[in-house]
Amino acid sequence: MRSGTSFAPLRHRVFRRIWTASLLSNFGLLINGVGAGWAMTEMSGRADLVALVQTALMLPYMLFSMPAGAISDTYDRRTVGMTMLCFALCSSLLLTGVALAGWLSPMLLLMLCFLSGTANAMFGPAWQASVSEQVPAEDLAPAVALNSVSYNIARSFGPAIGGLIVAAAGSVAAFGVTAFCYLPILFALFLWRREQESPRLPPERIGWAMVSGVRYVLYSPSTRSVIIRAALTGIAGGAISSLMPLIARNLVGGTAATYGLLLGVFGIGAVVGALVMPALRHRLPGEWHIGASTALLGFTIILLSLARSQWTAMPILFVAGILWMQPLTQFNIAIQTQAPRWVAGRALAAYQAAMAGGIAGGAWLWGHVAELAGTANAIACSGLAMFLCVVASRIWPLNREESDLGDRERPLATPEVRLALTGRSGPVVIEVDYRVDPQRARQFYDAMLEVRHFRQRNGAYMWSLARDIADEQCWLERFSCPTWHDYLRQRERMTAGEQAILERALDQTVDQRGDRIRRLLERPIGSVRWRPESRDPGLILPINSGSG
Repeated sequence: MRSGTSFAPLRHRVFRRIWTASLLSNFGLLINGVGAGWAMTEMSGRADLVALVQTALMLPYMLFSMPAGAISDTYDRRTVGMTMLCFALCSSLLLTGVALAGWLSPMLLLMLCFLSGTANAMFGPAWQASVSEQVPAEDLAPAVALNSVSYNIARSFGPAIGGLIVAAAGSVAAFGVTAFCYLPILFALFLWRREQESPRLPPERIGWAMVSGVRYVLYSPSTRSVIIRAALTGIAGGAISSLMPLIARNLVGGTAATYGLLLGVFGIGAVVGALVMPALRHRLPGEWHIGASTALLGFTIILLSLARSQWTAMPILFVAGILWMQPLTQFNIAIQTQAPRWVAGRALAAYQAAMAGGIAGGAWLWGHVAELAGTANAIACSGLAMFLCVVASRIWPLNREESDLGDRERPLATPEVRLALTGRSGPVVIEVDYRVDPQRARQFYDAMLEVRHFRQRNGAYMWSLARDIADEQCWLERFSCPTWHDYLRQRERMTAGEQAILERALDQTVDQRGDRIRRLLERPIGSVRWRPESRDPGLILPINSGSG
């Protein structure tokens, strides 16, 4: 198989093993959703409570994805993944035990679904961010698509299997099968011998790591656009999954088996969509691909609202599955190919939170619309909302940023230090002098605005650019970092693409130099350990990193 083709990542043993095991765990997730959805339908039959099952399963992705991303970027992703899978296994066993004992009620079911969703939300970023460690860069995009295929193969057959299990043995059996399906991926991660890198700096505290992730998203326009549009797409399309039990029962007059069959057809379409996505991605520009598939999906959902038999609904759901995968996979690939490794887990977590939060919010919204106006009208409104997502592409376009995430070619010298700094000494203020010909002032200023973006998303605070009123060639860049270790991390995070941005700014200077740097410690008394007996009391960690 050639590199970059749809199945090329399966050449790599580690990815193949984990991918196969994740397929089984995805079956468990879908079977669990069928069991919970039908259990709620039998217990209450209320549209809003049935839709809330999907909300309970997806809301944790919005609430806990960012802490999960910070943990996956800070600690060993294999260990994090195994820990969260153990949490998921225990959650499923608890739900099975409660159902078996006959204690299940609508509110308790929602609480246990929320607990199960939390476990999977905490696992997701570590698993997805580790894909780049399992395959080479040229196979990353098809590997992301294959992970979507894995989920949608499960969605193709898992709901049907779940419907049969529920029909034959009840929801409790579905919950028990879910617990069993977590075991293969636990074993696959146990066998993975992840390459360890010796960190040059202590790990960030989780709170600060979350702040760093949020700052990266805020100061990365393309990532921010992806996340906003993913949330809007999730809200608009949330009716399909959340109202599927009511489509099966109210619109087409079916049973639990019908519910599983409809979900399965939608999943088969999604598998086909993920497999054809690489070819479509190469033939159509990104925005055309996303916009056309989103508009067609809106039209297809409106057609679904008119279906009154399962034979009419099935082909519509098959097409909807193909179209649903196009924007979602494109968004996922955009995140994974633009986020540097130091923040990959947090960027994916932000995307996951936005997508899941959108679906959870859409489930709540369309459930209430269905309760007030009927299932068919709620689905039709969902289709109309998809057209608004096409309009959103004009407001939040997917602008390409510097995508070279490799290491810099020319690491700069270690900063000179003559104070005995600790890692927590700070704040640290950085000032960089530039000499710019007045004729090139505008070009330099525009280039430095791009520098500002990567400084801020890598950890710089209070960035400013000033010009000396007594010397028209003199410009001063100034920013700060909370502590000395935060400054060292900010330097270390610069990628080759960001170095190229800085080089473009330096090309506008008189001497192409950006090494006139002052590093100042604010509030120095009490912030450092003074060693009067030493001429050079400073202690600096060895580090090779970028400018500034």
